Amino acid sequence: MSTAELNPRPLRVSPFIKFCRWSLLLTGIAYGAYHHRRFKRIEDARRAEELRLKPMRDAKLAEEKRLAVLAEQKMLDEFFTPAKTP
Repeated sequence: MSTAELNPRPLRVSPFIKFCRWSLLLTGIAYGAYHHRRFKRIEDARRAEELRLKPMRDAKLAEEKRLAVLAEQKMLDEFFTPAKTP
């Protein structure tokens, strides 16, 4: 094997192409930072709303759970209590 195959000479890239690459990279970073900030603001507002509604949601879930336990207990009582025949 010759050294030309192992270490090919780098191609000379046009300054215009370099400028376009760097411009697109920096534009992408700026675009990502802008949208990250925008989406973060929206997400922070959503989380604040969730925290505000959490006590009501927890109370509702606790009440539903209590009603489900009572219904299950009533069903089990009816199942294990023999029916009285008149």
